Amino acid sequence: MPTRIHRIDSPALLLPVDDIDTDQIIPARFLKTTSRRGLGEHLFADWRYDDAGAPRPGFVLNAPTAAGRRVLVGGRNFGCGSSREHAPWALADFGIQAVVAPSFADIFRNNALKNGVVPVQVTPEAHAAVVAHLTAHPDAPVVVDVAAGTVATGGRSWTFPLAPFARHCLLEGVDQLGYLLGAMEEISAWEAAKAATGAR
Repeated sequence: MPTRIHRIDSPALLLPVDDIDTDQIIPARFLKTTSRRGLGEHLFADWRYDDAGAPRPGFVLNAPTAAGRRVLVGGRNFGCGSSREHAPWALADFGIQAVVAPSFADIFRNNALKNGVVPVQVTPEAHAAVVAHLTAHPDAPVVVDVAAGTVATGGRSWTFPLAPFARHCLLEGVDQLGYLLGAMEEISAWEAAKAATGAR
């Protein structure tokens, strides 16, 4: 079950590469599990580790400052490729709560929202400004305000689209099933009223 996300205030992991697909986010060999736990260890595994399993020192997730960062800045068409839900599972298990990019693959966007990862889609101009600022100031905070639908860094702020139902679920920490379960009293009352009138 996702946790409530109202405001994310964190330095970012900067990986502004276009067309990062779900096999790069979590390689297929790690898809045998149905558990979300432990997948963060394999996030970007083929970029993160060498053939002997040792961390590659130049990769952003291996930097000493990477731990605890909750925002990832990707590139255009983030999450393309297969529809594997393990991709947002791996991001969330690593601690990523938001991905900032100029565009997302639709299936990845939907899977991310269902698993408590905010897809922050900004214009190419805004994305370039975010990347430029974080390149110059790697430890600068990035603030994602889910309620307001804004992302800010370096004294500048930009809006991003978020459907009302998706915003509600993120703010309340529920997925689609959790939303339905939360309305069980209303559903039961409606069904009882319908039964009492003999309606079909």
